[in-house]
Amino acid sequence: MSTYAELKAQAEQLLRQAEELRKNERSGIIAEVKAKIAEYGISARELGLGSQKKASAGTGSSVAAKYRSPTGETWSGRGRQPTWLAQAIEAGKKKEEFLI
Repeated sequence: MSTYAELKAQAEQLLRQAEELRKNERSGIIAEVKAKIAEYGISARELGLGSQKKASAGTGSSVAAKYRSPTGETWSGRGRQPTWLAQAIEAGKKKEEFLI
């Protein structure tokens, strides 16, 4: 019966062998993929590898105002409700009364 140390050594040896085989097979696979890409004229963008700009949170366009106060202040209806609208609602008005 094998000991823990012997089994661990065997496992490490198998992992090294597997990694070596992976490295050897990888170069052949890369060559095959490059050949297919060239043969079919596939672009990096088609593979999802092209330069794709990600929109940052601060680059969005502004949203049109949806509500207007009697003094001319506006609110798009997004984000935190403005104080002027909260006070008007507390005073008994309805939000719909301020729609533009």
